[in-house]
Amino acid sequence: MYTMLIILVQILAWSSICYVLFAMWRLLRFAGRVCVVDAPTPPVTILKPVCGLDQDLYENLRSFCEQDYPGYQVIFGVYDEADPAIAVIEKLMRALPGKDLSMVIDDRLIGTNRKVSNLANMYASAKYEILVIADSDMQVGPDYLRSIVAPFRDGMVGAVTCLYTGISRGGLASTLGAAFINEWFVPSVLVALSFREINFCFGSTMVVRREILEQLGGFARFSSLLADDYMLGKLVSDAGYRVCLSPYVVGNVVYEPDIRRLFLHELRWAATIRQVQPLGYSCSFITYCIPMSLLYFAVSPYLIDGMITLAGAILLRMLMHFTARYSLGIKGRAQPWLSPLRDILCFTIWAVGLFNRNVHWRQHTYALKSEGRLEITEQQKLSEDIIS
Repeated sequence: MYTMLIILVQILAWSSICYVLFAMWRLLRFAGRVCVVDAPTPPVTILKPVCGLDQDLYENLRSFCEQDYPGYQVIFGVYDEADPAIAVIEKLMRALPGKDLSMVIDDRLIGTNRKVSNLANMYASAKYEILVIADSDMQVGPDYLRSIVAPFRDGMVGAVTCLYTGISRGGLASTLGAAFINEWFVPSVLVALSFREINFCFGSTMVVRREILEQLGGFARFSSLLADDYMLGKLVSDAGYRVCLSPYVVGNVVYEPDIRRLFLHELRWAATIRQVQPLGYSCSFITYCIPMSLLYFAVSPYLIDGMITLAGAILLRMLMHFTARYSLGIKGRAQPWLSPLRDILCFTIWAVGLFNRNVHWRQHTYALKSEGRLEITEQQKLSEDIIS
């Protein structure tokens, strides 16, 4: 029995190493992508939900307003009239007087997902058929709109989305947060798409035809869901339209003030993945090669074999660091020595995420119910009653 256990753990360790090798190969293939920008340019509306002062907020928002594109409007949405982000948006609108920019301040809630309520409040001001939705911590170049709208040349494309890279703005916690995106999240998506067509979206960019969104029931359909971005793509796909992954990669500005905030942020991501892909989430431990190799090292009666396996896993994770930098065009100082620590942290968050049923999102705590619905917790209700 003990021998069988050792063999099983050894298989897990080597399977995780094979996964990392395959993920590196997929990243290298992705490096050869080409963005198509020579295509029809229908006018588009960009919806930017904003809440609070994200790091580099002014630069993030401005990057969406300075596009090499003939016709577009940008609508900023804010829930709270006391939000300090309003001053940043007003400054941006003054700086770009020739652009079609507007702001909607509305505290109407149509569900527990405040971001989706924000989008619903902006929607009435949208002028155009193609809607672009992107989170406020994203940064893009001037060719962004041309790249993400190009797939709509195909009438069967109903939605377009983008991968994103982490851009660290801060200390250790921010660096670890960016590393997760670049070296774990992006490779995992590319591996998954080796075996299936994409049928979901990412919050970094969701582009959808207005008529299709209305066919699905509008933003109200997603108003109490945690994974609103994932479900938008899934419902578009279920309706018979294609979801396209653009080769354009968005920059995600990552600022985490401390490890605790990073942990809670990534625990919410873990809860999202567990809700939409429960089997995939349960099996994803195989992607963490250092914890799997540590387990083999701990139980193996063959010291040298265990040490070689562990050393190989550490080396591969460091090589993944450089592969991601090359394939995704990541700038800044290389820090491969953080990769083993990051792999262990990923595994820890995965393990906690198996049992976690609450999520923390923008100073609010929610209970995660069936089908990914968000419900406000009793603790949060009490705190809001005290404030009011």
